[in-house]
Amino acid sequence: MSAPAVTPTPITSVLVANRGEIARRVFRTARAMGLRTVAVFVDADAGAPFVAEADEAVRLPGRYLDGDAVVDAARRAGADAIHPGYGFLSENAAFARAVIDAGLVWVGPQPDVIDAMGDKIRAKAAAEAAGVPTLPSTEDPDRAGDVGYPLLVKAAAGGGGKGMRIVASADELPDALVAARREALGGFGDDRVFLERYVPRSRHVEIQILGDAHGTVVHLGERECSIQRRHQKVLEESPSPVVDADLRGAMGHAALQLARAIGYRSTGTVEFLVDDDTREFFFLEMNTRLQVEHPVTEEVTGVDLVREQLRVAAGEAISAAAAEATFSGYAIEARLYAEDPAAGFLPATGTVEAFAPAAEPAVRWDSGVAAGSVVGVEFDPMLAKVVAHAPTRAEAAGRLALALERLHLGGVTTNRDFLVATLRDPAFLAGDTTTDFIERVRPALERDVDHDERRRVTVAAALWLQGRNRAEATVLARVPSGWRNARTPPERVSFALGGLDVVATYRAQRDGTFLVNEEEGEAVVARVHAWTPCSIDVEVDGHRWVALVTAAGDHLHVQSARGTVHLRVRPRFVVPGPAEVAGGFVAPMPGVVLDVRVAAGQAVSAGETLVVLEAMKMEHHMAAPADGVVAEVRVATGEQVANGALLLVFEASDSIGGLEPDAGADGGAS
Repeated sequence: MSAPAVTPTPITSVLVANRGEIARRVFRTARAMGLRTVAVFVDADAGAPFVAEADEAVRLPGRYLDGDAVVDAARRAGADAIHPGYGFLSENAAFARAVIDAGLVWVGPQPDVIDAMGDKIRAKAAAEAAGVPTLPSTEDPDRAGDVGYPLLVKAAAGGGGKGMRIVASADELPDALVAARREALGGFGDDRVFLERYVPRSRHVEIQILGDAHGTVVHLGERECSIQRRHQKVLEESPSPVVDADLRGAMGHAALQLARAIGYRSTGTVEFLVDDDTREFFFLEMNTRLQVEHPVTEEVTGVDLVREQLRVAAGEAISAAAAEATFSGYAIEARLYAEDPAAGFLPATGTVEAFAPAAEPAVRWDSGVAAGSVVGVEFDPMLAKVVAHAPTRAEAAGRLALALERLHLGGVTTNRDFLVATLRDPAFLAGDTTTDFIERVRPALERDVDHDERRRVTVAAALWLQGRNRAEATVLARVPSGWRNARTPPERVSFALGGLDVVATYRAQRDGTFLVNEEEGEAVVARVHAWTPCSIDVEVDGHRWVALVTAAGDHLHVQSARGTVHLRVRPRFVVPGPAEVAGGFVAPMPGVVLDVRVAAGQAVSAGETLVVLEAMKMEHHMAAPADGVVAEVRVATGEQVANGALLLVFEASDSIGGLEPDAGADGGAS
């Protein structure tokens, strides 16, 4: 039976009901198609790059989740269509219906399909009905034994790792259910959960599908997204290093069976779990939207998925390029987050003081920030997606790692060094990328700046500061550096580099060079070949390079060959301030106190959760680093706390120390 005839609906203007990176991504394709672009924004995003890039931007009175306000903005701006991006309202069936009821074009699948696939329990039933393999599961916690341990507690109405907990044994189940339900309610307004078999040695592999209103449904190969922390994807690639033609064909066939069964239109993703030992695959969920990781598919196929979305939404057929897609090379995407891997991947906040991708190697930068952007607690902390495409997987990994190293980046703590370590790890390069990769392989969370790099960078920083001082001088500005009537003592500049105190000394010579670090007994000659307000071309003991330099207050971000080194210039004179509380346990970010599990005077054990914070819509369990006693509690449940606020005072049994976040208790968001 042929599909009914569809009359195309021309689109001239599209509003993107989203922000940051994905808004800029949709704008790029829309402009290429000759469409006018409209942004919506809230107060916190007033200065964001995507707002300035749109042809028109409409301020929302409240939140991005206010669907009525978004529809009203589209009407006011004269937009024909609304593209939801990912997250926010992208899988909200009620919003999709409101867009359609307003006479606008909805750039996404049908609302009833969104409804059905947004509920994981209904989606699983639909997959089973379509003959797609599924994992054993139950909605009844009393039947957990039938599922078997280890198992996964999963939110019925959500995704992206929220409301998800791994449970190893029956005694862990009650606490996991409470936490998962609470997180699901907060994230999705629905506290329903179900239990599903957990496969420890597995891979997360998804099939990109595309359907139109004319009855055509195709798939564009697979993406492997197995490297995750807190059930949130970190690296994605296409093709998978373990999926051969037979497995790709079987998974693609299963995905198309489900898509045809529900009459799917638009882009979508069918996600599978692949047992690494047996190579069996099982349905996980269907995402009725554009995925964060869609660029890797675009890079290996040459198909613009946003363009296909807009064409299908307008009633057009899938393009021939998509229907007959061929695959070329390998693509790997890294998600660059503002987060602290060494602190359990806690989200980080602050101002992006430096953000300057290098021109080479040639990679794709899909970013939502620029220098000066503020990363707050209101939204997901992803700064950019970086995608490398190359003839071989090894070359793609190397190109991506180098691009990340050459990114001049500073102002917020990020996972950049962790990404580089992962991409260069032998296990990753060998394709050993199961979902337990991070826990099993343990790539370096941050890089070690060795002695030679530390010396070169601090000398470059000191001489850059010397150049800035001379450029800003009003007296003797044109006198050559080093011109003196008498020998002068060396200049000293003190820096903080991580947990180290580093001193660089230099003394100008009559020939224009500098004698540096005489006091260390290893004096070497340095020469400044060129200086600008944002760089220095410097040679230290015969080692020459051009270092980008960004100054922000007393902070300097200096580019080295292996990444950006962050220095803080120590003042020559320190004004005494209030003493810190010994054993003080402080909030690592602004947030809300969800639970205080201890009282003053209570003895606690190492690893025991003391306080639960909610920030960036994720729970963060703060655990005791050692056995000890809670001396004082300073906060209460429900209290809003600022970054650095004192939560409690902890006295370790053998010493006084801080508290570490328990990363294993966190949930994530895609």
